[in-house]
Amino acid sequence: MLSGVPASATTTRREELLDGLLALFLAEGFRQFTLADLAARLRCSKTTLYALGQTKEQVTVNVVRHFFRTSTDAVEARTASAASATARLEAYLRAIGRELRPASAAFMEDLGAHAAAREVYERNTELAAGRVRDILTEGVRAGEFREVDTAFVADVTASTMQRIQTGAVRGATGLHDADAYDALAALVLEGIRAPA
Repeated sequence: MLSGVPASATTTRREELLDGLLALFLAEGFRQFTLADLAARLRCSKTTLYALGQTKEQVTVNVVRHFFRTSTDAVEARTASAASATARLEAYLRAIGRELRPASAAFMEDLGAHAAAREVYERNTELAAGRVRDILTEGVRAGEFREVDTAFVADVTASTMQRIQTGAVRGATGLHDADAYDALAALVLEGIRAPA
C-alpha cells in the first residue's frame, strides 16, 4: 500500500491500471511494449506500474490474470441466469466467445507466444472444460440431453477448447477464438439435444 493512501484508493487505482493495460493489450498485443512504453501510453510513471509487478513479465501476467478473472465472472453471471442445462451450456460457451471477441489477433498471438501468459490461458481452458463436463452431466441426469457418454463429449469439447486456446483452430479454419466458441456451442448442443 502506498504510504498515507487508503487501501480502497490503492485497490481502485490498481484496478484502473489493470483495466487500462488490458484495453491496450487486447487492442495491440503486449510483447512489443516496454514498461516505459506502457507508462507513457497510460500517462503514468513506471513507479506507478510497479504496483502491478516489478518486471514487465509480472505486469503482463497480472494483466492476463485480470482478463481471465473478469471474463470468468462475466461468463458465470451470464450462465447463472439460464433456467436449464441446455440454456446453461449454450450460454456458457457463447459467453466465453463473447469475452474473447475484443481480443485482437496480436493479443492472441502474444498470449500463445508468452509462456507464463499461455499457462494462465491453459489453466482457464482446463477449468472451463470441467465446467462444461458438469453441465453435460447435469443435462443428461435431467433428461435434457440424450444419453451420451458425458466423459467422451466433455473430452472432445475440452480438446476443441484446447485447440482454440493454442491457435490451432484459428490456423486451420481462420476462425477467431470467439467465433470458434460459437461454432462449438452449436455443434455440441445439436449433437446432445434430446429428441422432442
